Amino acid sequence: MIGTLALFTPAGQHQHALIVAILIGAVAGGTSILYAALGETISERAGVVNVGMEGSMLAGCLAAFAATVKTGNPWWGVLAGAVAGGALAAVHAWMVVYRKANQLATGLVVLFLAIGITDLYGTSYVSSAVHGFKSIKIPLLGDIPVVGPVLFDHDPLVYVSYVAVPVVWWFLFRSRWGLLIRTAGEKPESLVAYGLSPAKIRTAAVIAGGALGGIGGAQLSTAVALSWAQNMTVGRGFIAVALVIFAAWEPYKVMAGAYLFGAAITLGSQLQVHGVKVNQFLLDALPYLVTILVLVALARKRKNAAPEALGQAL
Repeated sequence: MIGTLALFTPAGQHQHALIVAILIGAVAGGTSILYAALGETISERAGVVNVGMEGSMLAGCLAAFAATVKTGNPWWGVLAGAVAGGALAAVHAWMVVYRKANQLATGLVVLFLAIGITDLYGTSYVSSAVHGFKSIKIPLLGDIPVVGPVLFDHDPLVYVSYVAVPVVWWFLFRSRWGLLIRTAGEKPESLVAYGLSPAKIRTAAVIAGGALGGIGGAQLSTAVALSWAQNMTVGRGFIAVALVIFAAWEPYKVMAGAYLFGAAITLGSQLQVHGVKVNQFLLDALPYLVTILVLVALARKRKNAAPEALGQAL
């Protein structure tokens, strides 16, 4: 009873507003990570680690922003972001699947390629204005206390992500294509025995994963930031790669993890808005500290959940 009454005091209302703001930021800020992590889940289920997911996100950011500026339609921006992210992932796939390059080293090289390309072509867009996605409040659902603003008052790409999670789950665990992808990551020799090409399946999975990463980048530049800046993903792609391990390669756990890291990212700005004095450098490092702590805590439990042929050349 006392706890309930405390919510009606100025201090209680302040705390309630802070918590709701962090939860809203967790969904809004975690969605770009969610798309990238879903893409990385598909790629790793096929046996390929794509550390260059950060690059796919960055390429998606710029391509989506540029296309939106040129066309005035952010949906064309999303398409451009998906194409850019998939194209960069195709470079990674070609090098690791067909040229047998080291997956981790190649991912870093692809990331540096993305940084160079976006720095070169993104300069002219630094101060550009864009008419991106706006928040759309879902009737009735958006009026539910706490739940409404947290889940049902966002940009359209957030709502698409709600559908994307069960679709990716169904695709991986209930469809024939999903079975082939998981087999490529577990027993690729079985595909050869049936006359199928594990190389082609892995390539398709990596490109699809990169396209989802590009959509995550598109959401960041055309819905969250509504601007373009060099290296604006600031490590979200790396968090997505780590998140897949944390989530044991399962889409629904990926969603929960993305919102956790989204909350860590938005925590600093919300604390400042609400007048809480905390060291800014600590807040900036918080998402990465959370990533390290989670990985260390769950390292042993997640080791046996990894696809058997993950990281192995064909």
